[in-house]
Amino acid sequence: MLNSKLAIKQEIDNIPTDFGSDISSLSRPKFNVAIQERFVSKEYDRQPLVFDAPKDPSANMDFLTERIGIEVCFGHPSFIGIDLIKFQADSHSDVDKIDVGIYIVTPRNFQMQMKIDYKQKWRGSLAYEKVVRYLSHLRSVYTRSHLRNRNNFMKVCMMLDGYQTMEWRDKK
Repeated sequence: MLNSKLAIKQEIDNIPTDFGSDISSLSRPKFNVAIQERFVSKEYDRQPLVFDAPKDPSANMDFLTERIGIEVCFGHPSFIGIDLIKFQADSHSDVDKIDVGIYIVTPRNFQMQMKIDYKQKWRGSLAYEKVVRYLSHLRSVYTRSHLRNRNNFMKVCMMLDGYQTMEWRDKK
């Protein structure tokens, strides 16, 4: 599905990883703001409603473009459930806003690099590895980690972006 929109796929892949050589100041809040600014500058819809509940901030998707929903999570792991439900709800026939959901998280080795090398506080952040374990309990969720089951539980195709430390170190 996303391969039919290759330019958007490449753009989404580049937004969280294109920070040049200095990542030392990327605290969780700064990283989140930087990514938000990049998606907004590319004219992605910011905080579109998932449900008809405008007073509930948890009912917003982070970004939306051309039927691709994007959630960015550098926060606490407790948000994983509601974030994934947004993909399910937005792909449901009554709402029908997305065909693909992309969940952007960081892997543990990136978080450790930020903590050890740059003294940034990434402890307690949701890690890519935890999301992979969580998704293994769901059916029909397709991720880059090749978690594949045949039952039809989630209708939305999902990509899980976990950016590896090596990608960051290569940019130095």
